[in-house]
Amino acid sequence: MPRTLVIIPTYDEAENLDWIVGRVRAATPDSHVLVVDDASPDGTGDLADAIAARDGNVHVLHRTGKEGLGRAYLAGFAWGIERGYELLVEMDADGSHHPEALPEMLELAATNDLVLGSRWVAGGRVENWPLRRKILSRGGNLYARLALGIDVKDATGGFRVYRAPALAGLDLDGVESHGYCFQLDLVWRALQAGLDVVEAPITFTERVNGVSKMGSDIVTESLIKVTEWGVKRRALAVREFVLHRRRLPSVRAHSYVVRRATPLGT
Repeated sequence: MPRTLVIIPTYDEAENLDWIVGRVRAATPDSHVLVVDDASPDGTGDLADAIAARDGNVHVLHRTGKEGLGRAYLAGFAWGIERGYELLVEMDADGSHHPEALPEMLELAATNDLVLGSRWVAGGRVENWPLRRKILSRGGNLYARLALGIDVKDATGGFRVYRAPALAGLDLDGVESHGYCFQLDLVWRALQAGLDVVEAPITFTERVNGVSKMGSDIVTESLIKVTEWGVKRRALAVREFVLHRRRLPSVRAHSYVVRRATPLGT
């Protein structure tokens, strides 16, 4: 199996960390885990150090403060690319993402640059979410599809696998999104770069322990960013039409298409 690094950002996840790292190591014994801790007040960083001390495949990257999910992943990507890992995995620490799905996702990464764990394709599902969260997630993804012309059912999910060379070519230094919009930002960049992207069905389970980091500021950032990207996209299409006097293309004509993986167990 290609050298694989599972990156798990943490902030106050002491209740979940040992449990989720153990599941990752059991599901993919040859993979390595990198815990990126943002100076958690609850001692998550110290716990990560203790886990790493007893398991040589677990590593810890300590950061000086809470700077957002996006910056944590960017730091983890840089750490992994520098050390020659071939596959880089994004995964939450709270148990929402099931590590047991990793073998199938890693297998898909053999023929795709980006594998998206998707809640909203055939075979995917969500457990223990209230209706308002489902509406928010589905509505946000629908808005992204319409604004950006992307054929992605779940562009905001945080369970995914990147091939390191493809990821390194996405101008990560130019990424400005810090919150959950970071996930959509990278999907958008990947599709614009012509990478092979596939959605794989997953089961997403609402966290049992700890507090969700999702807030209104995260939703607002996503709405603003997607709107900006959509406006720029249409402006470029109009400019192309004016300069070359071509028929103004529809949003659908400029859609970026991804493949869907066969639902697990079929």
